[in-house]
Amino acid sequence: MPAEGPRGAKLNSRWLTIVGIGEDGLAGLGDEAKQRIAQAEVIFGGKRHLALVASFAKGEARPWPVPFDAEMADVLALAGKKICVLASGDPFFHGVGATLARKVKTQDMHVIPAPSSISLAASRLGWALQDIETISLHGHSIDLIRPLLHPGTRILALTSDAEAPAAIARLLTELDFGASRLTVLEALGGPSENARSTSADAFDLENINPLNVLAIEVDSTPDARILPLTSGLGDHLFDHDGQITKREIRAITLSALAPRRGELLWDIGAGSGSIGIEWMLAHPSMRAIAIEADSTRAARIHRNAAACGVPGLVVVEGSAPKALAKLDTPDAIFIGGGGSDTGVLGAAIQALRAGGRLVANAVTLEMEALLLAQHTRHGGDLTRIAISRASPVGAMQAWRPAMPVTQWSWVKP
Repeated sequence: MPAEGPRGAKLNSRWLTIVGIGEDGLAGLGDEAKQRIAQAEVIFGGKRHLALVASFAKGEARPWPVPFDAEMADVLALAGKKICVLASGDPFFHGVGATLARKVKTQDMHVIPAPSSISLAASRLGWALQDIETISLHGHSIDLIRPLLHPGTRILALTSDAEAPAAIARLLTELDFGASRLTVLEALGGPSENARSTSADAFDLENINPLNVLAIEVDSTPDARILPLTSGLGDHLFDHDGQITKREIRAITLSALAPRRGELLWDIGAGSGSIGIEWMLAHPSMRAIAIEADSTRAARIHRNAAACGVPGLVVVEGSAPKALAKLDTPDAIFIGGGGSDTGVLGAAIQALRAGGRLVANAVTLEMEALLLAQHTRHGGDLTRIAISRASPVGAMQAWRPAMPVTQWSWVKP
């Protein structure tokens, strides 16, 4: 009797098979995977993958188009035929399987995974996967690794090409993590598998296989740029011209914004971008749009985002409320600058989705008056935040109060 999958779908009735394949090619595949490849009418995959099964496959071989079509139009056009897609290792670990699953019903797919390159790397190093950080830098900025750089951390990074390990080594050295031990694991699982190690500040490896995983054992000096895991990063971690939500206020503000996985924030009047940056640091799924009218500050936000490991922060240069038009609907909005300008608060309230959170900070009397009026009209919470810091007065110390901040936080019904 045929095996069954989700909702009773028979495995042999599924038109699409996704086969994970390693560098060992056919030798590493089981009988079922080989049978599915042999029976396929059309086989999709990278040129390297197709070459690995060329002696065995009987169907038409179709390499992925360049540029890659994330809509999978060629595959979907053949729905109902016996189609096989070849993927590197585990198709659902930063692989094509996840892309196809957004287009094809699970009852129409049969997936035969192989070990991912990350699993192979961990097994070669003797590292427990649950105790390490993993990240894909394939096709992404290497700045994404910055938040993971804590002394003693072990990282396995999927890279883009042969040049990536050296670029990451240079970045680590610039950030005073030069003592970190790097191991480049090349062509894992294949006949050309190799592993070479060095420190980041002495990186001199050459002729690196483009198919590599970089293992990092993080070590640092006291001056290393470490991004703490808490909200309220030190102001010195941001380049700014004074237009920044200060550390303590920022921590309280982020608490009020209450980030939740996968949400989008509008940071209106972003200044240095610190709120949006810390919002995105809360989880890799977070998104943020920084709206900033000043071009110099907008450029600075881009630099700060990269330096803090969230290069995906979107910066919209322009003044609210006009600049808010056609932006994706936000789950949360922070107004830190320009909130007293005509129409800004009203536009933000209107744009916010039902159940979304709005937090606005005021240091001027004009902005405070607007927040008091909104609180009277809509409710929510008003908080007065006063911070004082000790500083020298002659040979002694005294408290110097910072400008108090009035904060209105509100959840849209």
